[in-house]
Amino acid sequence: VQLQASGGGLVQAGGSLRLSCASSGRTFSRDGMGWFRQAPGKEREFVAAIGRSAGDTDYADSVRGRLTISRDNAKKMVYLQMNSLKPEDTAVYYCAASVFSRALRSEADFRSWGQGTLVTVSS
Repeated sequence: VQLQASGGGLVQAGGSLRLSCASSGRTFSRDGMGWFRQAPGKEREFVAAIGRSAGDTDYADSVRGRLTISRDNAKKMVYLQMNSLKPEDTAVYYCAASVFSRALRSEADFRSWGQGTLVTVSS
């Protein structure tokens, strides 16, 4: 499975961005999908995940209420709507495809990773 993330950029604190991830996977509609991020000097961390059912979602506490993950199975796309952005949201954001159909948090549950897209939030 190849994943292509896009939509990153520079935004002021309080602003919004929408990240997109295009999948080449034939089983996309059955794949759980996730977004992770890696800030400078830090380890990669979980951000959000969505299962095969759009209602099956999970979020890191630090982004809950501000970021929303969604998917469009017909287009094989997963999105991350980012609102009320904070400087601490600055990171490279990666989308990933899971080996399971549920929304999961562990990197070990994801088999394919995109190349990452940089989000920079200025104060």
